[in-house]
Amino acid sequence: MNKTILQLVAVFCMATIVNAQEHIPLPEHPRPDFERSEWLNLNGEWQFTFNRQIAEKSIQNKAVAGFDLKIQVPFPWGSELSGVENKGDIGFYGKTVTVPATWKNKRIFLVIGASDWDTKVWFGGALLGNHQGGYTPFEFELTDKVQFGTPQPLIISADDTPSDQRLDGKQGYGNAKGIWQTVYLEARGENFIDYVHFSPDIDRSAVKVEVALDKLPAKNTQIRLRFKNGEQTEYLFKVKGNAAKSTTQQFEIKLANQHLWNLDDPYLYEMEVSLLAGEQTVDAVNSYFGQRKIGVAKFPGEDYTYVTLNNKPVYLQLTLDQSYHPQGFYTFPSDAFMRDEILLSKKLGLTGNRIHIKVELPRKLYWADKLGLLIMADVPNWWGQPGEASKKDWEYCMHQQIKRDYNHPAIFAWVDFNETWGLSTKVDNKKVYLPETQEWVRKMYLETKKTDPTRLVEDMSAALHDHVQTDLNSWHDYVPGYRWKGVIEDAVKNTFIGSSWNFIGDNKQTGAPMLNSECGNVWGYHGSTGDADFSWDYHIMMNEFRSHPMCAGWLYTEHHDVINEWNGYVRYDRSPKFDGMDAFVPGMSIADLHTLYYIAPQGDLCREAAAGSSIEIPLFASFMTDKYPGTLRLETQLSGWDALGNETLLKGTTYPVAFKPFLHELLAPAKVTLPQQRGIYVLRYELKNTEGVTLGKNFSLIYVKEGKAPVSDKSTELVTFDPAKFSDAKWSFKQWNVLDGLKVNGTGSGYFEYTIPLPANVSLPQTESVTFVFEASAKQLYVKDMDGTVYDGNDDYMLGKGLLEASKSKNAYPMTGVKKFPTYIKVSVNGHVCGDASLPDDPADHRGVLSWFSQPHNNKLNEAGSYGYLIKIIVPVAALTEGQPVRIRLEVPEGVNGGLAIYGKSFGRYPLDPTLVFVQK
Repeated sequence: MNKTILQLVAVFCMATIVNAQEHIPLPEHPRPDFERSEWLNLNGEWQFTFNRQIAEKSIQNKAVAGFDLKIQVPFPWGSELSGVENKGDIGFYGKTVTVPATWKNKRIFLVIGASDWDTKVWFGGALLGNHQGGYTPFEFELTDKVQFGTPQPLIISADDTPSDQRLDGKQGYGNAKGIWQTVYLEARGENFIDYVHFSPDIDRSAVKVEVALDKLPAKNTQIRLRFKNGEQTEYLFKVKGNAAKSTTQQFEIKLANQHLWNLDDPYLYEMEVSLLAGEQTVDAVNSYFGQRKIGVAKFPGEDYTYVTLNNKPVYLQLTLDQSYHPQGFYTFPSDAFMRDEILLSKKLGLTGNRIHIKVELPRKLYWADKLGLLIMADVPNWWGQPGEASKKDWEYCMHQQIKRDYNHPAIFAWVDFNETWGLSTKVDNKKVYLPETQEWVRKMYLETKKTDPTRLVEDMSAALHDHVQTDLNSWHDYVPGYRWKGVIEDAVKNTFIGSSWNFIGDNKQTGAPMLNSECGNVWGYHGSTGDADFSWDYHIMMNEFRSHPMCAGWLYTEHHDVINEWNGYVRYDRSPKFDGMDAFVPGMSIADLHTLYYIAPQGDLCREAAAGSSIEIPLFASFMTDKYPGTLRLETQLSGWDALGNETLLKGTTYPVAFKPFLHELLAPAKVTLPQQRGIYVLRYELKNTEGVTLGKNFSLIYVKEGKAPVSDKSTELVTFDPAKFSDAKWSFKQWNVLDGLKVNGTGSGYFEYTIPLPANVSLPQTESVTFVFEASAKQLYVKDMDGTVYDGNDDYMLGKGLLEASKSKNAYPMTGVKKFPTYIKVSVNGHVCGDASLPDDPADHRGVLSWFSQPHNNKLNEAGSYGYLIKIIVPVAALTEGQPVRIRLEVPEGVNGGLAIYGKSFGRYPLDPTLVFVQK
C-alpha cells in the first residue's frame, strides 16, 4: 500500500472518529481550562445493568456481554436522558474501548469527570481501583493493561447507596446516580502536568504561575508557556537547583499592556503549557486565565465596603442557580444549553450566578468566563448530623473543587456552607449548631482561604444570623414585597464594625461587605407562593435594595424553576415567563430593574390618591458605576386607563439629572396632578442621555378609586353592576368568588347570568347604541381549588418527594408563560346572542395591578396578579324591552371547558365593573 493511500485511510479514520464523537452527548472536551490534544470521548451508549452477577461474569470473562440495559453516558441513571429507570442504588457500566495505536509509548489514563459515589473501575478484567466522592474528577492509569489498537472491556460500578453522611446537595430534585460528567481516555507523557494554576496580580501587571508535575523533574526539564493569541512571546523556564526537589514549580510572568478581564470585556489569555525534556515535548495542556483581581474596599465616599473587581466596587446583582435540568438532573443535554444558561443571566443584566450546593460542570464555568458573568461557587452539603465521615467527604470535595476550578476568572467567592445544613446536632430532640462545630467551620473557612487566597470565602450563607468568620456578611430573607423596606433598613441599622448582628456566639462583624445572599417572595408567604407572579414583589424589592446602597448587593432565588419552587426567571424547561411591565412603559422588562443607572420611586408600587389631587413621589437615584453616560435627563409621562378601559396619554415633564460617579441620593420629587376621572394611572420614568439612549426605566402606579365617570356628555349613561351579584350560575366543575366578590370564577363549562334593571332615565326609543364592556379571562381549575388538595409547604422536596404540582400551594396562581389556557364565551342578552369572544389565557403578572393592590397584607395570596381582557360587545337595541330588566348571560359552551373569570373594578387590570353603555340620540 503506497504512502498516499495510507494517508487517505488515516484521514478517513480520523473523520470517522470525529463524526462519531459529534453524535454523542456532550462531545466537546469537558475542560477547556485543562485540555490535552490526545483524548478520546467515551460518552454515548454503554451497556448497563443493576445485576451484579452479570457484571462479575463480564469481568471474569474479560468481555462486555449479557448486560440487560443500555444507558446514555454521562447522564445519571434515573434521569430521562439516561434511558434507564432508577431501579437500584448500585449500577454497572460496560463498554468495549480501543486505545489508539498512535498512543503507544504514552501513559494512558481514564478520566471520569464525576460519579456519585463509590466508583470502581476494571479494565481488561483487572481492577484498577476505586474512588469515593460524588462531585469532582478522578482518574486511573491503564498503561500496563493496554493492548494498543485492540478492543478491550471497560467496566465501571457506581454505588450510590443513600447516606446522610455524604455530600448530596439538592439531589432530591433528581438523584445524580452514578456517572454524571464526561468520561474520556487521555494520553500523557512519562512525566506530566498534574495541574497549572494562574494567579493574576493586576497591580504589578503580572501573573504568577504554579505548575504541578506527576513526578520529580529530571535535571534537563523545562516548562514552556506560549501565549496562543500572540499577546507576548513564549516563556521558557528551566527547572534547576533546589526547585528540582519539588514536583511543584512556581514562577512569574510580567505582562506588557495587560488586558483585564471584566464583565463587559471578559478577555481570556489562552495558554499552552508544555513540559519539556531538553528540547522534546513530554506533555502539553491548553489552558487560559483572566487577568483580574477580586477584593474588598470602601465604597467611594462611604465607610461601608463593597466587593471589588479590578479595584472598583461592583454592585452584586446575583441569582441562585440550582443548576438542574428536568431530563438530565445534574447533567445538561448540550454545551449550547450551558452557554444559554449563562446568556440568560447576562440578558437579564445580572452580574452573576450562585451555583447552589453543587460543583458545576466545567464547561458551564467556561461560558461564564467567556461571556463575563461572576460565579459564587458553593461546596455541596450533607443532610445528617456533623460526623467524621461527612467532614472528610466535605474537606476532600472542597480541596478538589478548588484544584479543578482555580483558573476560572468568573469565580469570585467560595461558599463553604449553606443555612447550617449538615451542621446541626440533635440535643434533647432539638437541632443545635454546637460551639465545637462552629470552630470546625472557622477552621474550614481558614483552610479554604489558605487553599485559595485569591478569592473571597463565606463560612456560611446565613439564614439564621450565624456567621463565625467570613469575607462576606451575607443574610437570607424571604418576605412579601410590602415588608422589604423594613427588612433592609434593619440590616443597614445593624451593620457596623463590632456589631454582633448576623453572627453567632461571641463573634462580631469586622467590616466585611453586607449583602443579601438569598431573597424573594417564594417562602415569604405562608406555605410558599407556589407558582405565582413573582415580578410584582420583585419590583418592590428592587426599589428598596437600590434605595439602600449600604447593602452591597442581593441574590434572588432563583435562575430557573425547580420541582417545588416556581419563582425562577424562567420555567424549569427554560421557557420564558412574561412580567407584563411593557404594558406600563413600552419595552420595559424585568431586566430594566438591574440597570447601573436606576431611578427608584419611593413608597408603594401602587398607591391610592384622590381624583384631581396633586401628589409628589420622591425619587432616589442609584448609579452603580463611574462610567460617564453624557448629560442626563429624566422624562416623566402620566398615562392610564379609565373606568371603561380606555387608555389616555396625559402630560409629561423633563428634569435634568446631574451625574456623579456612584451617585446615591434623593432627586427632586416627581410632581403630578391627577385627572378627575376614576382610573388606574401610571407615572413613567425614563432616564436618557443627550443622544436619546435610555439608561433606566421605572414607573409608579396610582389608583383613583372614586372619581368622575369617563363620559363626555349627558347623552351617555353607564349602568354598572357587581360581578358577584349574578342572578344565576351553573358550572360543570366549580364556582367560587375571590375576596368577597372582587372577582368571580366559574370552571369547566357553564354560565353566569345577571339581571340588571334598566335606569328610569334610559328611553329605548331614544337609544342609539348599547355596548356591554367587561374584563374577563379564562379560568383554569387549579389543584389548590379542589377540595382537600392544598399544599402547606411542610414537605421537604429537597430530600426527594417527587414533582410537586405547580398549582397545589394555596397561594398559587401560575404566572403568564408560553403555555396558554384559552376559553371561548358567548354573550347573550334577553336570550339573543349578541356576540362572542375568545379569551387567550388565564394570566397573572404585573398587568393584574388591581389584583395586587387589593391583596390583604396577611402573608397570603388570593389570585394575586390575575387579570383579564377588555371585551366590548355591541348589544342590539331591539334585544331590549322598555321597562323590563336586562338579562345578560356569559356562557362557556359545553365541551369547551375553559372556564370564565369576571373582574370587578378593584381586581384585575382595568378599573371597571361590568358596564352597559347607553348612548342616547
